[in-house]
Amino acid sequence: MSTSSIILKQVKLTRPGGFGLDNLNMELPQGANLVITGPSGSGKTSLGMALAGKLFVTGQLEVNLSTDAKSAGGRKVQMVDQRYTIKNRSNTVDGYYQQRYNSLDNEDAYTVLEELMTIIDNPEIIKAHLSSFGIDYLLDKTLLTLSSGEHKRFQLVKMLLDPAPVVILDEPFVGLDIQARASLNLFLENLTRSGIQLITLTGARDHFPVVATHVLELMEGNASYFGELKDYQPGFHPAVQRYDLSSLDLEAAGADSDVNGGTAFDNAIIKMEHLHIAYADKVIFDDLNWQVLAGERWLLKGPNGAGKSTLLSLIYGDNPRAYANEIYLFGKKRGTGESIWDIKAKMGFVSPELHAFFDKNITVFQTVASGFFDTMGLYRKLSEKQTELIHNWLTVLGLTQIQQKRLSEISTGQQRLIMLLRAFVKNPPLLILDEPCQGLDQWQTEAFVKLVEDYCKKTGASLIYISHYASEIPAVVTSVLELLGDGKGGYHIFKVARMEKVKQPSEIIR
Repeated sequence: MSTSSIILKQVKLTRPGGFGLDNLNMELPQGANLVITGPSGSGKTSLGMALAGKLFVTGQLEVNLSTDAKSAGGRKVQMVDQRYTIKNRSNTVDGYYQQRYNSLDNEDAYTVLEELMTIIDNPEIIKAHLSSFGIDYLLDKTLLTLSSGEHKRFQLVKMLLDPAPVVILDEPFVGLDIQARASLNLFLENLTRSGIQLITLTGARDHFPVVATHVLELMEGNASYFGELKDYQPGFHPAVQRYDLSSLDLEAAGADSDVNGGTAFDNAIIKMEHLHIAYADKVIFDDLNWQVLAGERWLLKGPNGAGKSTLLSLIYGDNPRAYANEIYLFGKKRGTGESIWDIKAKMGFVSPELHAFFDKNITVFQTVASGFFDTMGLYRKLSEKQTELIHNWLTVLGLTQIQQKRLSEISTGQQRLIMLLRAFVKNPPLLILDEPCQGLDQWQTEAFVKLVEDYCKKTGASLIYISHYASEIPAVVTSVLELLGDGKGGYHIFKVARMEKVKQPSEIIR
């Protein structure tokens, strides 16, 4: 019989905002690989941080290593967060959101090689590890310019260069394309064969790694199940909520007279002609011709690093390279006198990067309100109508009880819901949702996808949507722009009848 390697006895923890852990008990055998799961806000990340020694708990928490386990730098446990905190040469943290698109400013960030050299002074070993994840081309890129999926794989390489005997991964599959997820599972198998014990934090059943042997399910800070994976049946089966939008004052999103603009481009709200973007010797777009008509709903797909987020940044006004290309938004050519605020006013936008850079010290209410002005905080007085609309949206999503809490005081999943609500609140004619379900549990994801479907049907809004999971794609999507990520700017455009009728999701998503 295996001796216990991780022991919890009557473990309690309280975090700012009131949520935490209560009376947890567990004895995990040596060599077992654990998944800690549960709905958003149940305490998964808090427990991971406690196991990694980042949070104080009461009760008994032990991590006992086998005699042949080597402690890396004195550490027993190492935690890989959902997102790595980037420090610049000027010793600021994370920089600012648009910095990744400004070549002079993002030079203040360290390159991938420079950052990894702080772990091991051997460029050849570093390059070999990057190559094993298919990202050796990132060697000289600055950390701020990495896509969400590239960022995740960089974190794994950084961990691998100096792993602890117990490694905790917080949502490791989030943001990865199909090929990268398969590679990660293979990597984790090799990692555990080397003697490293793995703990994975995730709220989605299809994010369990293939090496998992045991499951700890949390519900509101309590353990609702602990045991072997083969015996696990999810204990939380809520009916998927269908948010009722009937109480909201949602005018037709396309009713704005400026949407069509009376231009020669008919009702094209986005039109790109012969788009060309290249970084060094890598071509992202070459002669891309694409348009989005009012009321159309598009899926933007492609492997990690193919240029999806770059394309969205050209539309949303964050990337200055838009001025060097033929790009028309709502009938007006970029660079013909419109301000960045004129551009953003007709768009609701969310992305993993926007969430990462957003000020977590403001309240939930202020975060939603900032969506009216497309700012990273609330700096203007709200009208009575705007205040009423915020309260109505919070009521519809069942979030009124947390509206005065700071973002830092609520779970990551709840933060993502608030950022999504920020994109909806001004009733924009165009929604741009870049991996919007990252950090949501599977029940929140299903409810949110239905919300997007209902919103688009009710308002007539256009949609550009990015996801690497077929189950997260709204059924209203009927057009697909696929970026091939071949280094030559290749792409495909095609139509689908209805997303829920696609029998082979792998043909649609990657």
